[in-house]
Amino acid sequence: MCSSASVFSVVTSFTFVLCCFLLPQPVYPCIRLNNRPIIGILAQENQKSDLHPQGISYIAASYVKHLEAAGARVVPVRINRTEDEYEKLFYSINGLLLPGGEVDIERSEFARAAKIFYNLAIKANDESDYFPIWGTCLGFEQLTVLTSGKNILTVTKTEGVALPLTFTQAAKESRLFKTFPKDLLQALSTENITANYHDWSLSLRNYTNNNKLQSFYKILSTNTDGHTEFISTMEAYKYPFYAVQWHPERNAFEWVQKTGMAHSPSAVKASFYTADFFVNEARRNFHHFATKTEEEDALIYNYCPSFKGQDVAFLQKYYFD
Repeated sequence: MCSSASVFSVVTSFTFVLCCFLLPQPVYPCIRLNNRPIIGILAQENQKSDLHPQGISYIAASYVKHLEAAGARVVPVRINRTEDEYEKLFYSINGLLLPGGEVDIERSEFARAAKIFYNLAIKANDESDYFPIWGTCLGFEQLTVLTSGKNILTVTKTEGVALPLTFTQAAKESRLFKTFPKDLLQALSTENITANYHDWSLSLRNYTNNNKLQSFYKILSTNTDGHTEFISTMEAYKYPFYAVQWHPERNAFEWVQKTGMAHSPSAVKASFYTADFFVNEARRNFHHFATKTEEEDALIYNYCPSFKGQDVAFLQKYYFD
């Protein structure tokens, strides 16, 4: 039975002393951290293939588990809300995940909400208010539209295929990958452990020909469908924005019976390292809800996921009105 979670203490000065002087912190040495991060996941309109929806929008439960496994709590960011409501929520959460899915990345309510949060995040980061965004698959594609101002994606044959990453030289010193263990980087570059379920991709050619994208994002890895080389991982130069065209959350938390799934030890390890990285990014943000009651009412614990079966896109979904 689903129930609300209790809220306890915040970061103390003692924790900060431990962080700096006693405990090894290779990623964020001597940075004050929020050890109770809350990350928003943006909901989206239901899939046309969902014949039995229990609301007007959904979030796949695997994204929630992905973040919770790395030490974050989750708040659903529901569609069809006002800009004022989104702004209030923005200053209550510590990061945003744009998940995979099927909606229109220019005209959907998902796209509208993503644009509002993207602009708020740009403004906040410019004012030294560290706010990270992560985009997976559709979220990756959404970020390309938000940054470039147009849709320049290309059709690729990448639905239901697991691939190794082709790392660029920039990956080695990237924020995302530089602390990954060498054995995991080796596995990511040689084993078929990144799950791809997308019909659209940002081709290397289109990225190179777009000044806005080229100046904003650094390419960390590419892939090919045999005809088109496309970008599979990127991070922003100036902002804590990260995007993967593949699905790290599926390796550990999706068990649907489809081609392209990867559940090997290396695949699961990749899942947890990506989640750990993004949650640690969110720890650098100190937004919070105005009251304990507001926080408890917003958390995902107030909702119950529905089991959808093993022959559909997602094993479980959270639905919202």
